[in-house]
Formats: sequence, C-alpha cells, structure tokens
Amino acid sequence: MSNEELQLWIEQVSQDSFGVPFRHKASFNSRLSTTGGRYFTKSHNIEINPLQLTQFGREETERIIKHELCHYHLHLAKRGYMHRDADFKNLLAQVGGSRYCQTLSGAKARRTLPYRYKLVCIACGTEYPRKRKVDPKKYRCGKCSGKLKLQALEG
Repeated sequence: MSNEELQLWIEQVSQDSFGVPFRHKASFNSRLSTTGGRYFTKSHNIEINPLQLTQFGREETERIIKHELCHYHLHLAKRGYMHRDADFKNLLAQVGGSRYCQTLSGAKARRTLPYRYKLVCIACGTEYPRKRKVDPKKYRCGKCSGKLKLQALEG
C-alpha cells in the first residue's frame, strides 16, 4: 500500500467513524519499531507503522488509525487528547479503536542494562548499583552522608 492509498484510507475512516474530515498528511514510517502509529500535535500529521499492516492486516491497522484519529480530532477540538484523559478513552471506546497495538515479531525489545557500576560509601560501605557511570563527587551517602567512590563491575 502506498502513502497515497493510506491517506485516502485515513480520510475515509475519519469521515465514517468520526463524521469529520481528516485534512492533514498521513504517511507510513518504517522506522517506528515499538508503536503502531504516531500523531504530531504541531503539524497534525499521522504516521503509521507499515509492519502492523503486513503482520496483522487491515482490521488491526484500522484500529490503530482510529486511535491516532482520536488524538487528532480531540486535539483540534481542544479537548483531552492524551491517553490518560477521559475524553480520549471514551471516544476510543465509542469508535472501536485499539488502546494498545500488538507486539511486532522481530521488534526491538526494550532491554534493561545490567548494573555496570556501583557507588560505595567510604565511611559505612553502603553500595548503590548504577547502570550508568556517574560522578561520585556530586553525590553523598544516603545513610551517613559519607563520600562515595565509583567502582566498575566485571561482566
């Protein structure tokens, strides 16, 4: 499916489900890896992940389009357009949009870094594991206010 076909599809879904035209730009963005789509509050454009269409089909992608259109129409109407807002949740349920998109196979999973450093209190020996390297001069021990030293962990 081309960007032009996506544009027409989103315009049609907007008119059918919301009764209001979609007057901005819609396009595919293959760099979206952990989300189904994105709405831009400044430009009012919508991007859709093309892998959602290829892996889960038109029906699931249409739910994602409805989700993004909820953001779009509520934002333009100056109502609660964020995920936490009641207006957004109510409109999403009303039009049958999806709250969350399905996980793509082969998508980059969010990985947590193992602890690679630790801050150790010189006075009392309390250890503070850290994933990132920090400057120990900027911190003090939470128990005794002693000075800290940074140690790298093997691994």
